[in-house]
Amino acid sequence: MDREKYFGEKIEGRKEQAIASAVREALESFCDQEPEFEQAIEQSGKTFQECLKEVVNGCGSCLSDIEAYRRAVKFYFSTATVSFKMTIDLSGDNGAVKPITMTENKKDTLSISLDDLLDF
Repeated sequence: MDREKYFGEKIEGRKEQAIASAVREALESFCDQEPEFEQAIEQSGKTFQECLKEVVNGCGSCLSDIEAYRRAVKFYFSTATVSFKMTIDLSGDNGAVKPITMTENKKDTLSISLDDLLDF
């Protein structure tokens, strides 16, 4: 399947345009995970625009990412499911800059004698 051609068509509709990029990215990832899913898209005869229209159908004013991905997948492959897993690692390296602590930037101490200050 020529993904650039399939997903690269001009998208109509405000809601469809809002979700197109994220849904495309997810669907391409699913195609990489499951070649059978890519084949289902290719053989469906359906357009990406039709998929997006179905995804936003009845969504009202909001739609979660995971729900959009689930609807998009079901549009092409009715028995497929999408799962989502989030974890938190409080001690992991997330690329953030370490916080500055008082001891990290501590300079040499300055020592002054009281005798130096009093000039009698």
